[in-house]
Amino acid sequence: MADSNELTINLVVLGRTQAGKSAAGNSLLGSSDFESRLSPSSVTTRCSLGRSCRISGIIRRNGCEFSLRTRVLDTPSYPHSGLSREQVRDTVRSALAQHFGEEGLHLALLVLRADLPLCPDESHHAIQFIQELLGPTWKDFTAVLLTHADKAEEAGFSEESYLHSASSTLLSLLSSVQHKYIFLDNQKSMIKEERAITLRKLLNFIRKNNYQVLLPKHSKE
Repeated sequence: MADSNELTINLVVLGRTQAGKSAAGNSLLGSSDFESRLSPSSVTTRCSLGRSCRISGIIRRNGCEFSLRTRVLDTPSYPHSGLSREQVRDTVRSALAQHFGEEGLHLALLVLRADLPLCPDESHHAIQFIQELLGPTWKDFTAVLLTHADKAEEAGFSEESYLHSASSTLLSLLSSVQHKYIFLDNQKSMIKEERAITLRKLLNFIRKNNYQVLLPKHSKE
Protein backbone atom coordinates (compact mmCIF):
# COMPACT_ATOMS: atom_id res chain seq x y z
CA MET A 1 0.00 0.00 0.00
CA ALA A 2 1.41 3.37 -0.98
CA ASP A 3 -1.31 5.14 1.03
CA SER A 4 -4.51 4.17 2.83
CA ASN A 5 -6.59 4.23 -0.37
CA GLU A 6 -4.18 2.70 -2.84
CA LEU A 7 -3.42 -0.93 -3.62
CA THR A 8 -0.42 -2.19 -5.58
CA ILE A 9 -0.40 -5.69 -7.07
CA ASN A 10 2.80 -7.41 -8.15
CA LEU A 11 2.64 -9.78 -11.12
CA VAL A 12 5.08 -11.79 -13.23
CA VAL A 13 4.34 -13.15 -16.71
CA LEU A 14 5.82 -16.52 -17.69
CA GLY A 15 5.49 -18.64 -20.81
CA ARG A 16 7.01 -19.90 -24.02
CA THR A 17 8.18 -17.89 -27.05
CA GLN A 18 5.41 -16.12 -29.00
CA ALA A 19 2.76 -16.95 -26.39
CA GLY A 20 2.17 -13.23 -25.92
CA LYS A 21 3.83 -12.61 -22.54
CA SER A 22 5.13 -9.14 -23.28
CA ALA A 23 1.92 -8.10 -25.04
CA ALA A 24 -0.09 -9.35 -22.06
CA GLY A 25 2.17 -7.38 -19.73
CA ASN A 26 1.57 -4.25 -21.79
CA SER A 27 -2.18 -4.86 -21.63
CA LEU A 28 -2.09 -5.12 -17.83
CA LEU A 29 -0.05 -1.92 -17.58
CA GLY A 30 -1.99 -0.02 -20.22
CA SER A 31 1.32 0.90 -21.86
CA SER A 32 3.99 -0.24 -24.30
CA ASP A 33 6.77 -0.80 -21.78
CA PHE A 34 7.73 -4.22 -23.14
CA GLU A 35 8.92 -4.98 -26.67
CA SER A 36 6.41 -7.22 -28.41
CA ARG A 37 6.66 -8.26 -32.06
CA LEU A 38 6.54 -11.25 -34.36
CA SER A 39 9.97 -12.81 -34.62
CA PRO A 40 11.53 -16.13 -35.67
CA SER A 41 13.52 -16.08 -32.41
CA SER A 42 12.78 -15.24 -28.78
CA VAL A 43 12.43 -11.44 -28.41
CA THR A 44 12.81 -11.03 -24.63
CA THR A 45 16.29 -11.86 -23.32
CA ARG A 46 16.20 -10.24 -19.86
CA CYS A 47 13.69 -9.42 -17.16
CA SER A 48 12.10 -5.98 -17.15
CA LEU A 49 9.76 -4.36 -14.61
CA GLY A 50 6.91 -2.15 -15.75
CA ARG A 51 4.73 0.09 -13.57
CA SER A 52 1.27 1.41 -14.33
CA CYS A 53 -0.14 4.80 -13.48
CA ARG A 54 -2.83 5.00 -10.81
CA ILE A 55 -6.07 3.41 -12.00
CA SER A 56 -9.36 4.49 -10.48
CA GLY A 57 -12.75 2.79 -10.40
CA ILE A 58 -11.41 -0.78 -10.26
CA ILE A 59 -11.76 -1.80 -6.64
CA ARG A 60 -13.76 -0.98 -3.53
CA ARG A 61 -12.92 -2.25 -0.05
CA ASN A 62 -15.03 -1.69 3.05
CA GLY A 63 -17.23 0.71 1.12
CA CYS A 64 -14.33 2.90 0.00
CA GLU A 65 -12.93 3.25 -3.51
CA PHE A 66 -9.26 2.39 -3.89
CA SER A 67 -6.94 3.36 -6.69
CA LEU A 68 -4.82 0.56 -8.15
CA ARG A 69 -1.28 0.31 -9.40
CA THR A 70 0.11 -2.73 -11.17
CA ARG A 71 3.75 -3.80 -11.34
CA VAL A 72 4.50 -6.43 -13.98
CA LEU A 73 7.75 -8.33 -14.41
CA ASP A 74 8.31 -9.44 -18.00
CA THR A 75 10.60 -12.45 -18.38
CA PRO A 76 12.51 -14.38 -21.05
CA SER A 77 10.54 -17.28 -22.44
CA TYR A 78 11.11 -20.91 -21.62
CA PRO A 79 12.02 -22.75 -23.80
CA HIS A 80 14.16 -19.92 -25.26
CA SER A 81 15.86 -19.79 -28.65
CA GLY A 82 19.11 -18.34 -27.29
CA LEU A 83 19.26 -19.09 -23.55
CA SER A 84 19.53 -22.37 -21.68
CA ARG A 85 16.93 -23.49 -19.19
CA GLU A 86 19.32 -22.73 -16.31
CA GLN A 87 20.06 -19.23 -17.65
CA VAL A 88 16.36 -18.40 -17.92
CA ARG A 89 15.58 -19.89 -14.50
CA ASP A 90 18.41 -18.06 -12.73
CA THR A 91 17.64 -14.77 -14.48
CA VAL A 92 13.96 -14.90 -13.52
CA ARG A 93 14.67 -16.11 -9.99
CA SER A 94 17.12 -13.26 -9.42
CA ALA A 95 14.69 -10.65 -10.80
CA LEU A 96 11.83 -11.96 -8.65
CA ALA A 97 13.98 -11.62 -5.54
CA GLN A 98 15.22 -8.19 -6.59
CA HIS A 99 11.84 -6.64 -7.39
CA PHE A 100 9.43 -8.58 -5.16
CA GLY A 101 11.68 -9.89 -2.40
CA GLU A 102 10.37 -7.34 0.12
CA GLU A 103 6.80 -6.54 -0.96
CA GLY A 104 6.06 -10.02 -2.27
CA LEU A 105 4.53 -11.47 -5.44
CA HIS A 106 0.73 -11.67 -5.71
CA LEU A 107 0.41 -13.76 -8.88
CA ALA A 108 2.47 -15.49 -11.53
CA LEU A 109 0.62 -15.53 -14.84
CA LEU A 110 1.36 -18.53 -17.04
CA VAL A 111 0.66 -17.24 -20.54
CA LEU A 112 -0.68 -19.81 -23.02
CA ARG A 113 -2.18 -19.34 -26.47
CA ALA A 114 -5.86 -20.18 -26.68
CA ASP A 115 -5.52 -20.86 -30.41
CA LEU A 116 -2.94 -23.63 -29.93
CA PRO A 117 -3.40 -26.98 -28.16
CA LEU A 118 -1.50 -27.56 -24.92
CA CYS A 119 0.54 -30.77 -25.16
CA PRO A 120 1.41 -32.90 -22.11
CA ASP A 121 5.18 -32.30 -22.42
CA GLU A 122 4.73 -28.54 -22.65
CA SER A 123 2.45 -28.50 -19.62
CA HIS A 124 4.83 -30.70 -17.63
CA HIS A 125 7.85 -28.51 -18.37
CA ALA A 126 5.90 -25.29 -17.63
CA ILE A 127 4.69 -26.62 -14.27
CA GLN A 128 8.15 -27.89 -13.36
CA PHE A 129 9.66 -24.50 -14.24
CA ILE A 130 7.12 -22.59 -12.12
CA GLN A 131 7.64 -24.96 -9.21
CA GLU A 132 11.37 -24.27 -9.33
CA LEU A 133 10.71 -20.52 -9.29
CA LEU A 134 7.90 -20.30 -6.74
CA GLY A 135 8.29 -23.38 -4.58
CA PRO A 136 5.74 -25.84 -3.16
CA THR A 137 2.88 -23.30 -2.82
CA TRP A 138 3.05 -22.36 -6.53
CA LYS A 139 -0.58 -23.39 -7.14
CA ASP A 140 -1.85 -20.70 -4.77
CA PHE A 141 0.08 -18.00 -6.61
CA THR A 142 -0.37 -19.03 -10.25
CA ALA A 143 -3.11 -18.18 -12.75
CA VAL A 144 -3.36 -19.05 -16.45
CA LEU A 145 -3.73 -16.27 -19.01
CA LEU A 146 -5.07 -17.56 -22.34
CA THR A 147 -4.07 -15.10 -25.06
CA HIS A 148 -5.40 -14.88 -28.63
CA ALA A 149 -8.89 -15.62 -27.35
CA ASP A 150 -10.18 -13.54 -30.26
CA LYS A 151 -8.89 -16.22 -32.66
CA ALA A 152 -10.73 -18.92 -30.73
CA GLU A 153 -13.87 -16.80 -30.90
CA GLU A 154 -13.41 -16.32 -34.66
CA ALA A 155 -13.30 -20.11 -34.94
CA GLY A 156 -16.73 -20.28 -33.31
CA PHE A 157 -15.76 -21.02 -29.71
CA SER A 158 -17.38 -19.34 -26.76
CA GLU A 159 -15.48 -19.54 -23.48
CA GLU A 160 -17.78 -22.36 -22.36
CA SER A 161 -17.52 -24.38 -25.57
CA TYR A 162 -13.75 -23.86 -25.68
CA LEU A 163 -13.32 -25.39 -22.24
CA HIS A 164 -15.74 -28.18 -23.12
CA SER A 165 -13.52 -29.06 -26.10
CA ALA A 166 -10.18 -28.44 -24.36
CA SER A 167 -7.61 -31.18 -23.92
CA SER A 168 -7.41 -33.07 -20.66
CA THR A 169 -3.92 -31.58 -20.28
CA LEU A 170 -5.25 -28.02 -20.21
CA LEU A 171 -8.20 -28.91 -18.00
CA SER A 172 -5.87 -30.64 -15.54
CA LEU A 173 -3.64 -27.58 -15.42
CA LEU A 174 -6.60 -25.24 -14.82
CA SER A 175 -7.86 -27.54 -12.09
CA SER A 176 -4.44 -27.59 -10.37
CA VAL A 177 -4.47 -23.78 -10.06
CA GLN A 178 -8.04 -23.78 -8.67
CA HIS A 179 -9.50 -22.65 -12.02
CA LYS A 180 -7.76 -19.28 -11.92
CA TYR A 181 -7.76 -18.43 -15.63
CA ILE A 182 -8.54 -15.47 -17.86
CA PHE A 183 -9.21 -15.31 -21.59
CA LEU A 184 -7.47 -12.29 -23.15
CA ASP A 185 -8.74 -10.88 -26.44
CA ASN A 186 -5.64 -9.51 -28.16
CA GLN A 187 -7.70 -7.21 -30.36
CA LYS A 188 -9.39 -5.53 -27.39
CA SER A 189 -6.86 -5.94 -24.59
CA MET A 190 -5.63 -2.33 -24.70
CA ILE A 191 -9.17 -0.92 -24.49
CA LYS A 192 -9.66 0.68 -21.07
CA GLU A 193 -12.87 -1.21 -20.30
CA GLU A 194 -11.38 -4.58 -21.30
CA ARG A 195 -8.32 -3.91 -19.19
CA ALA A 196 -10.53 -3.07 -16.21
CA ILE A 197 -12.36 -6.41 -16.58
CA THR A 198 -9.07 -8.32 -16.61
CA LEU A 199 -7.72 -6.45 -13.59
CA ARG A 200 -10.91 -7.08 -11.62
CA LYS A 201 -10.58 -10.81 -12.33
CA LEU A 202 -6.97 -10.79 -11.14
CA LEU A 203 -7.98 -8.89 -8.01
CA ASN A 204 -10.67 -11.49 -7.37
CA PHE A 205 -8.03 -14.24 -7.50
CA ILE A 206 -5.83 -12.26 -5.11
CA ARG A 207 -8.72 -11.57 -2.73
CA LYS A 208 -9.66 -15.28 -2.64
CA ASN A 209 -6.06 -15.93 -1.64
CA ASN A 210 -6.58 -13.46 1.24
CA TYR A 211 -4.14 -10.96 -0.32
CA GLN A 212 -1.28 -13.28 0.59
CA VAL A 213 2.06 -12.72 -1.12
CA LEU A 214 4.92 -15.05 -1.95
CA LEU A 215 8.36 -13.77 -0.94
CA PRO A 216 10.91 -14.88 -3.56
CA LYS A 217 14.39 -15.61 -2.28
CA HIS A 218 17.78 -15.65 -3.95
CA SER A 219 18.58 -19.32 -4.30
CA LYS A 220 20.63 -21.70 -6.40
CA GLU A 221 18.87 -24.80 -5.13
